[in-house]
Order: sequence, then C-alpha cells, then structure tokens
Amino acid sequence: MRMKIFFLSFYFISTVTYASTCSKPLYLTFDTGNMAVAELVADTLRKNHIKATFFLANEKTKRGDYSLDDSWASFWKNLKSDGHAFGNHTYHHTYFVRDLEGYKVLTRPQFGPSAGKKVVTDQASLCQELQLVNQRFKKMTGSPLDPIWRAPGGKVSSGYIEMGHICGYTHVGWSPAGFLGDELSSEKFSNNYLLDKALKDIRAGDILMAHLGIWSRQDAWAPTVLEPLIVGLKSQGYCFETVRSAKQNSQISRIIE
Repeated sequence: MRMKIFFLSFYFISTVTYASTCSKPLYLTFDTGNMAVAELVADTLRKNHIKATFFLANEKTKRGDYSLDDSWASFWKNLKSDGHAFGNHTYHHTYFVRDLEGYKVLTRPQFGPSAGKKVVTDQASLCQELQLVNQRFKKMTGSPLDPIWRAPGGKVSSGYIEMGHICGYTHVGWSPAGFLGDELSSEKFSNNYLLDKALKDIRAGDILMAHLGIWSRQDAWAPTVLEPLIVGLKSQGYCFETVRSAKQNSQISRIIE
C-alpha cells in the first residue's frame, strides 16, 4: 500500500451533508485532554440543551488519575444519558508520525508503557488500541462508542485514515474556523479574541473542536468562552447536533495538503 502523508498545523476541512431539518447545523466536539473543565463543559451543555460529540483517550487528568479510569465512569455515563455522541481518540493518545511500507505507520504514544517513544504500529495494533477505548467505554456506560475516531493532533495520512476505517472507524477532523483555539497560548490569543474570531468565522456545517482541559493554556478557555459562544451562535440561527446525525461521505474529512 502506498500512502501519501498530509502535514496538519491545527485543522483540516470537513465535508458533511446533512440528515438534519436544521438549515444551519454545527457539530461541536471535545477531545478528552486533562479533564480540568469536564464537569463545567457538561453542565454548560445541559444548561443550553446542546448535544455534542466527545472523542475519548485515556489521558492523565488534573486530579492525577486517567480519563478512562473507573473514577470517571459516572461522568461518562451521565453524558451518555444526556444524548451525546462518543468517538475514539486512541487509548494512549497516540500521535501519527509518518507512514511506513505496507499497512504500518510510525506513531508516538503520549501515555502508556511506550510514552514518548516512536513505535511501529501495524493494522492489528491500531485496531487493538482503538478497541481498548471501546471496551472501557462500554464497561462504564453499557454502550459501545459510535464508529468514529479522531487522531490526536489531527495528524493523519490517507493510509492511516484507511487503517482506521478497516478497524471500523470513520475519521473525523474539524473545520478551519472550527479550531476554537483552547490549546493556544493565552498570552498571544486571549479568550475574547478567540470568542470574537469564532463568532465571525464559523459557518453552517462546520465541525468545531475544543478539549475538556489543556495543560499548556494558563487562562482556561471553557469557563469564559463556551457559553457565550453557544449563545452567540444560536443568536445567528445556528443549531448544534452530534456528528452521528450527519450523513457522512466514505471519508468525512477532506485533508488540507
């Protein structure tokens, strides 16, 4: 198999056709991160009657445990009861590095026994890592994940996306305007700047991306921006749906080369 590499800074364009009756749908998504604002995000979504899509990895949290530990079971179960969708983010939050020959890629897990090391990942290994997330989610909530995944950092190649598809997962990225900036430096990109930019640039059909907590940002994004963003977008006529409500192409994402 010959693979073509795509280098991503922060985003790639999503192409979605709609199964919705809403004329201006948006798809709000969250990756796990350090979970520092997880409860705040969940409460804000409930308050504003918003359905979102969460991509799960077993990441170290601010309170010292990991996001797929049993200590988080009630959190995920409650979100499931709220009607959100849930996708895979790789168990060890594993970054794609580059393609190798055949159905193999070079990866770098952020957590787990090989954290920080470059590891050769074949088709079976990728499927096993994705299945670990599904098993944990099913144990905690009683339901499997939706058949979607997002590679950490949005770093993929066409071949890596294909490998995930063979494992049963369609890759979901995010739109250029949908990169909400919660992992950027708060000294260079204030919360007010990020809010204003999002309200100005976001368009119907965009997939939006943020996290349930980020180590690197000093001034947390969600407590200041999330609710004003939701309210502001609603006032512009947008509605929020889960990714699973969209009719997806064979690849939901068109990569920026």
